Amino acid sequence: MSEPVPPAGRDRPFTAFLVVGEASGDELGAGLMRGLKEVLGGNVRFIGAGGIQMEREGLKSAFPFGDMAIMGFFNVALRLRRILRRIQEAADVAIREKPDVVILVDSPEFTQRVGIAVRKKDPTIPIIRYVSPTVWAWRVGRAKAMVGEVDYVLGLLPFEPELYVKLGGPPCYYVGHPQLERVPHVRPRPGDRPPVEAVERPVLLVLPGSRLNEVKKLMKPFGEALKLIVDRHGPVEAILPAVPHLADEIRKRVSDWPVQPTIVVGGEGKDLAFRRAHAALACSGTVSLELALGGIPTVIAYRLEFILRPFKRMLKIPTIVLANVVLGEQVVPEFLDGKSSPERLAEAVLPLLRDTPERRRQVEAFARLDDLMAFEEGPPTVRAAEMILQLIWGEPPPVDQKSRSKIPVPKQRPKRLVRPGQRRRSIGK
Repeated sequence: MSEPVPPAGRDRPFTAFLVVGEASGDELGAGLMRGLKEVLGGNVRFIGAGGIQMEREGLKSAFPFGDMAIMGFFNVALRLRRILRRIQEAADVAIREKPDVVILVDSPEFTQRVGIAVRKKDPTIPIIRYVSPTVWAWRVGRAKAMVGEVDYVLGLLPFEPELYVKLGGPPCYYVGHPQLERVPHVRPRPGDRPPVEAVERPVLLVLPGSRLNEVKKLMKPFGEALKLIVDRHGPVEAILPAVPHLADEIRKRVSDWPVQPTIVVGGEGKDLAFRRAHAALACSGTVSLELALGGIPTVIAYRLEFILRPFKRMLKIPTIVLANVVLGEQVVPEFLDGKSSPERLAEAVLPLLRDTPERRRQVEAFARLDDLMAFEEGPPTVRAAEMILQLIWGEPPPVDQKSRSKIPVPKQRPKRLVRPGQRRRSIGK
């Protein structure tokens, strides 16, 4: 992509308003900020609402990030008044400062409402969504509902631009997943990962999640599954990479495990563990794509809150694992809710600790991800920054309508009949 040229006569720093709603968005937002600083030579000012990582990159958050990093149906319900107040406060900052662009980072249930409030008060401010909602998985009507609410969507998955065309959504551009920038850190270097058949104690990663509610639900079954794995396979080297803000909670919950893993907290310790790992048992999330890009055969588990379990039937695709979605096939086994018993998890992990067809199938499939997800225009965060500037300063490029990765287009609900005088509600809202 050619370097975006700022409008003639511009004599002030580029001002970007970014708003996120949880820790994963904070990481994405910080990466995008680094990309904007690189593209603009540092001549950029950041305002909005974000967390620790974004503050380190120069954002002064409008309010404490902890107010928004709330997960779980009941927690959100209990703090709804505060959340609604923060939505309006964030929108007020954007309207007052009149930035060059408003960027809504992930967490659509929160950030999209900020964007709607900004658009209502000042429709001249460009609004870009960075990370598409999972319209390919459920509530497909959200794509069409975003028309008029946001100007453009930057997708992290290669099939999303084509999907948005078919679903009638706003223009969507694939900029690459930031996890692609992690590949050199998580792929084995010489000597890091000997062949699984050549080791007595294969390295097994145990990843119970990056959110407190995930850790609470998965630590017990993961600990029991690890015991079954060791009983049936023999010794393994179990490593549990923990996110810093949950390290103490994880240490407390792992204390009564029959098999004690080595706990590493973030940084280089986690990267080395990924480079050495032969297999993984993990909570569903972005980490599943990171494991796949690292070539690590994996079993995925997830447990929904009880009140949300009936909504599983709303899913439009047969998988929630990102690697499976991109590959277009069920490569990584996944176990949801009642199916994620320690017995089932252990049975699925065991073949991955030996040279088996199950293990080889995952490794061979993961080798295709580079071609499906990569492009030659530079790191994804820089590509995203360049695309943002081109969209607001230059001529929007044509949307790519041919994806390298195929996913079935989910069916939208049929339109309801509307009686005369009755107002139709937009689907997906």
